[in-house]
Amino acid sequence: MRISNSFSEGEIQVLEFILQTLLRGGTPSMATRNKDFASVYRKVMTMKKRVEEKKSQAKTSSSVGTVAAADDDDLHRKAG
Repeated sequence: MRISNSFSEGEIQVLEFILQTLLRGGTPSMATRNKDFASVYRKVMTMKKRVEEKKSQAKTSSSVGTVAAADDDDLHRKAG
C-alpha cells in the first residue's frame, strides 16, 4: 500500500464533513460510518508516524555526524 500526502475525493469529503460538523459544535461520529473514513484515518496516522520519525532522526544527528548513546562499556572505561 502506497501512502501519499494527497487525499482521494471521498477522503476529502470525509474531512470536510468532520470539520464542518466540529465548527458547528457537533460530533464527527457520523463520519466514522463513511466508507472512506478508515482510509483517511490510516493515512493521517501514517503521516503522524513519519513526522515523529523525522523528529527523532533530527535529534540523533548533528553537523558532525550521528550521535550514539553511550553503552555500558564506555561508562566503565571512563569511570575506571
